[in-house]
Order: sequence, then structure tokens, then C-alpha cells
Amino acid sequence: MAEGREVQWVDIAQEQSGQRIDNFLMTRLKGAPRALIYRIVRKGEVRVNKKRVKVDYRLQAGDLVRIPPLRLAPRDAVKDVSDNLRDLLVGSVIMEGPDWMVLNKPSGLAVHGGSGVKIGLIEALRQVRDDLTFLELVHRLDRDTSGCLLLAKSRDALVTLNEALKKHGMDKRYLALVAGRWPARKTYESARLDRYDAGNGERRVRVDPNGKVSRTHFAVVETFEKATLIEAEPVTGRTHQIRVHAAHAGHALLGDDKYANRESGLLTKQLGLGRLFLHARALTFPEPSNGRPVTVKAPLPEALEDTLNRVRR
Repeated sequence: MAEGREVQWVDIAQEQSGQRIDNFLMTRLKGAPRALIYRIVRKGEVRVNKKRVKVDYRLQAGDLVRIPPLRLAPRDAVKDVSDNLRDLLVGSVIMEGPDWMVLNKPSGLAVHGGSGVKIGLIEALRQVRDDLTFLELVHRLDRDTSGCLLLAKSRDALVTLNEALKKHGMDKRYLALVAGRWPARKTYESARLDRYDAGNGERRVRVDPNGKVSRTHFAVVETFEKATLIEAEPVTGRTHQIRVHAAHAGHALLGDDKYANRESGLLTKQLGLGRLFLHARALTFPEPSNGRPVTVKAPLPEALEDTLNRVRR
């Protein structure tokens, strides 16, 4: 558990310019939960150039940041990275450039800590890669989804890649195994989606005519007797979009504990599948320094390969 016992004074370098103060503090105060970071900023314990700032303040080169001493109660601290998680993350890096990296995210690992998750992928990776002064997620994957996850190692790269994401300059392809035979003519789904509280504090998504515009392209990869392997390309980036669109089309993803129907639940059990069958298999994005396309592919995890072998029998 990291904690500071003395006031720290930090000069902001050019490569840290533009970073939000809360994200900067998350990197500096390893082990501190985001709620605590927000609290010390709001109370004025964190100062920039001797002045109070808000949590969304963006640092500038030459800023002088005061970071107060911090003692963390064991229940508040973000967990230190275990040796197993450290090895897993190091081995998950597929490709790395000067200011970006792509991981093959393991299923079951949340990208962010919070809501009962003591440590997420980004918090853990900041501990593992303490040689980096900046590390941020460019996009997210659901906790149970595996595959290509892009991170930026500089503020400029993050801005460039986020802009590409907003302008549909990034191509993301997923593999999913769904219940039933997906019609080859069903190439897209555009039902509007709305997030709601499921009643136990869990956020879910449903089709709602008043929801946000959402669109997913689908293509059949392989058809089986009781299931279909499909490729999904999300044009928009809504929460659980592929999962809800597939379920709305009548073909829920196997291993989906949130949007399953009777057919998908039975088939999941028959196949002995212990996780969501959704994998971000390919990602194409512009190299931040020159705009040239970079394509990265993540191999299908062994558990999903085994499921496909069983469904082919």
C-alpha cells in the first residue's frame, strides 16, 4: 500500500501538460481510491501554484503541485498488485509504440477500480509500469470481455486517439458466440439503448425508443446446429451495446449473465462455458505521430477456443 508521510512538491513537465489533476494524483498516490482523491482536492489540500483547483483542472507545464501527506485506512486502499496479476499484465501486452500500448485484456478483470472492485486494470498497470509518467485508457471493455484494449502513454496521444474514436477513425471487431442461427441477411442492429438502475446498484442497458442512438454491424462467421459465431463491429460505443443488440435480435450471447434468455442459458450450461463469449479480436487505429493505420489482433483465449471445438462436435 502506497502512502505519503510528507508534503510533496511536484513540477509538471511538458509531457504531463493537459492531464487532469485527478488522474495525475491517481498515478502519484498509488493505492488511493478515486473518492479520496476527489475529497482532498475539494478540501483544498491539493494546490496548484498555491491555489485551489477543481478535480477537472488540466495541468500545464511549469505548474507546481502540492500533494498532502496521505494515510490510507486498510479498507480504503487500492490493493497492491499481486505477483500473479503483475505477470498476467506483463504477458498481456500485444504491441507497444512510443506513446501507446495494446493489451489482450483478460476476462474477469475490470478496467477501472470502484463499486467494490479494489483494483482495476489501469490502476494495476500503473503500478506495474511505474517507468511511465502518464498512462490512460483510450476506450473501455466490459469486465467479462477479453481482447484488444488500447492505452495512451502521453497526453498528446490520448487526445489524438480520442478524436479518432469520436470521428469513427478507429475500427473495432469482436467475436461473439450467440444462441440459435443468426440470419445471414441480418447485418446490422440500430435499436436505441438506455442505461438504467437494475435495483441492486447494478447498471444495465435496455432497448428504449427514447434511448441513445446505437448501431452495430454484424456478420456471420460460422453457423452451427444450435449457435452462430458472429463478428460484431460497434459503430457507436454504448455500454453493453453488442450484448443488448444481439439479445434484442433474438440471439443472446453465450455466457452472458445479464442479458441471457432461456435458450442461451441452457446452451451455455451444456457447453460448460464459464465466461462471456465476447472477444475484441482486432483493433485498427491511427498511429498518433503520423496517422498511419496500425492493426493489432488478439488471439482467442483457450477457454473460448475449447468452447468452439465442443460446439463443432
